[in-house]
Amino acid sequence: QVQLVESGGGLVQAGGSLRLSCAASGRTFSSYAMGWFRQGPGKEREFVAGITWSGGYSRYVDSVKGRFTISRDNAKNTLYLQMNSLKPEDTAVYSCAAALRFTTELAKYNYWGQGTQVTVSS
Repeated sequence: QVQLVESGGGLVQAGGSLRLSCAASGRTFSSYAMGWFRQGPGKEREFVAGITWSGGYSRYVDSVKGRFTISRDNAKNTLYLQMNSLKPEDTAVYSCAAALRFTTELAKYNYWGQGTQVTVSS
């Protein structure tokens, strides 16, 4: 079992940057593919970015390509999401999640963090 705790959210002006972290417990973090999801006000939760267990492959939703970067440090059991050029429409609760295999499908992620709020002001 994996326990996930996000941090790094906050309030930022449009055009600014934030770096989210997701700390994982247990010794099996490196066995899981990881993903970041977000849920904005009145919206469904959506896939933002995902990365394979090795970090060798990643994928992004079109709306964040070129602005967000997902990465992981298996030695530190930590997943990251670097968010640059933030826009008001990026405002959401961001959650990290673990899956046995790389996927963009929310339902296939087995473990979830509690989420961290990101608010981008215009």
